[in-house]
Amino acid sequence: MNSKKIIYWSITVALAGFLFGFDTIVISGAEQDIQKLWGTYTLFGRNDLFHGIVVVGSALWGTVFGAIFGAIPNDRLGRKKTLIIIGILYTFSAIGSSLSTDPWLFAIFRFIGGIGVGASTIAAPAFISEIAPKEKRGRLVATYQFNIVFGILIAFVSNALFAKFIDVDAWRWMIGIEALPAFIYTILVFTVPESPRWLLSKKNDVERAKEIFRSLYKKEDDVEAQVKMILDSQENVNTTERLFNKKYSIPLSLAFFIAFFNQFSGINAILYYANRIFEEAGLAEQASDLSSIGLGVTNFIFTLLGMFLIDKLGRKQLLYIGSFGYIISLSIVSLCFYNNWSGMIVPTSLFLFIASHAIGQGAVIWVFMSEIFPNHMRSSGQAFTSSVHWILAAIIPSLVPILFNLIGAAVVFAIFAIMMILQLIWVRFYVPETKGKSLEELSASLTKK
Repeated sequence: MNSKKIIYWSITVALAGFLFGFDTIVISGAEQDIQKLWGTYTLFGRNDLFHGIVVVGSALWGTVFGAIFGAIPNDRLGRKKTLIIIGILYTFSAIGSSLSTDPWLFAIFRFIGGIGVGASTIAAPAFISEIAPKEKRGRLVATYQFNIVFGILIAFVSNALFAKFIDVDAWRWMIGIEALPAFIYTILVFTVPESPRWLLSKKNDVERAKEIFRSLYKKEDDVEAQVKMILDSQENVNTTERLFNKKYSIPLSLAFFIAFFNQFSGINAILYYANRIFEEAGLAEQASDLSSIGLGVTNFIFTLLGMFLIDKLGRKQLLYIGSFGYIISLSIVSLCFYNNWSGMIVPTSLFLFIASHAIGQGAVIWVFMSEIFPNHMRSSGQAFTSSVHWILAAIIPSLVPILFNLIGAAVVFAIFAIMMILQLIWVRFYVPETKGKSLEELSASLTKK
């Protein structure tokens, strides 16, 4: 097997994750200057509402849209063309947003970039899972999550550099610089092939699929074996059937709950409001800033660790590790707020929380969702998973500041901890191990006859 070629294709496609991470976080360094610039615009008479929902929130609404409808081009055009379109959307969004002369135009371009984010969570993991050998699939698909975290770190660094060295309209440079990696990514995607599994399941193009497999396998027998395995899994498949069919109830429930528990861990709320949480715990503003950077570094290191462990320990074992870490860290944070404990115990516990997420749910979710659906339903299944993920990612962080005021931080973190106890039970009794199994084997075991 030509491992170098598979690794190159996987890393190239996983760069969509870098753009995802960068695009999601870059607004954090620009939004205050943007609010000052367009402070006269209001929604229902309030500028803060306009700023939050229209200016800052536009990319998130685009992400939800991209997650819901991203399966359409992924199925009809193929993985490769969809990935190219995603790169174009990122490039177009970065340039347009940075040059915008009013907030509505800015919001439209950010919405376009958000579509790229949502669609990439379907297309990139699908492509990598479909070209990766089963013994390396977890690690290769996890490079997508690693790139997300890496993109987040680079966005923080980039924002800091532009803020320091650019005096006028630094926010335009912060937003616009994304066009450079987006353009490079788009060009690189032209060098990868179409997914052979898509060619066989959607186009029945045996010859093109064989050509791609021949570039990976030296022996013709191995090529024929791969094609036969995929075609055999397609026998008696009704290509007109819909995802919400009783036979797919197991992968649908697995997909729903991994996305559900991912967000009900509180991960996005904690990342979005890290500084505020640290300050409420009694840390000074400067210390809270340093602690937030520490969370980013912790996320990066343990995502890398999770990427290397996922094919050794398996998906289920990493979810166990993550669940225990979640429960311990969230319970401690809840107790800290309840008893008004101050000092480094809250930051330390949140570092444990981020490490638990990075090595557990963070490393597993994109891998798992790309494995559990059959070939002809993979895009639709991933679109469903991503939609649940992003809708909850929009709702939960929006509610957290309100809940902090209504019921207090101690109760909020206690709720998150209880949800992670439920996740642990779900992992124990319902989650199958997918490590070391071909996509076709998983399809046969998870699909009801």
